[in-house]
Amino acid sequence: MTEHVSKSRFKAKALEYFRRVEASGEPIVITERGKPTLELRRLQAEQPGPSEALKGSVLWYDDPFAPAVDEEEWESLG
Repeated sequence: MTEHVSKSRFKAKALEYFRRVEASGEPIVITERGKPTLELRRLQAEQPGPSEALKGSVLWYDDPFAPAVDEEEWESLG
């Protein structure tokens, strides 16, 4: 179960709560007048972005900006 701590109590013992969350991985919810306002949790390792995930996956490309249809074919269509 997630621990709930008031802001005033958290302020007095912040370093202790930081160490506890870091060691256990369990988040702590910080409350104000009994209502949850913040959550203290350990930061997860960053996930690679889409460009990093796709890096090295393109095997080849000819000319990405070349038209798919040459000009003569285009003129004959119109």
